[in-house]
Amino acid sequence: MIVNFDTHAANERTFLAWVRTAVAIVGFGLAAARLGARPVPPWSSYLLFATGGAVVIIAWLRMRHVRKRIDAQDRLPDDDGPAEAFLLLLVMALFLLLGSFAVHVAP
Repeated sequence: MIVNFDTHAANERTFLAWVRTAVAIVGFGLAAARLGARPVPPWSSYLLFATGGAVVIIAWLRMRHVRKRIDAQDRLPDDDGPAEAFLLLLVMALFLLLGSFAVHVAP
C-alpha cells in the first residue's frame, strides 16, 4: 500500500478537477463561438488554448509541490508559501481563462 494514499488521492483529484474545469471552459468556448453568426478571429482561439494550457500547467506544478510535502518526513505547517503562491497563480490563470472565453464568444 502506498504511504499516505488517501492524501495523495485527494491531491490527484484536486489536480484532475482543475484540468476538467480548464477543458470544459475551452471546449465550451470553442463550441459557443462556432454556433455564433460571426467569424471568430484566430488569435482569440489561440488565447483560449494558451490560458487553458496555463491553468493545466500551474495545476500540475502545484500538485507536484503538494506531493513532495505529503511525502516529507517532517510535520510541515499548513502555511506553506509556495503552495499558496501556486494556488493564487492558479486562480489568476482561471480568471484569465474566463476572460479569454468572454473575448472569444463576445459578439
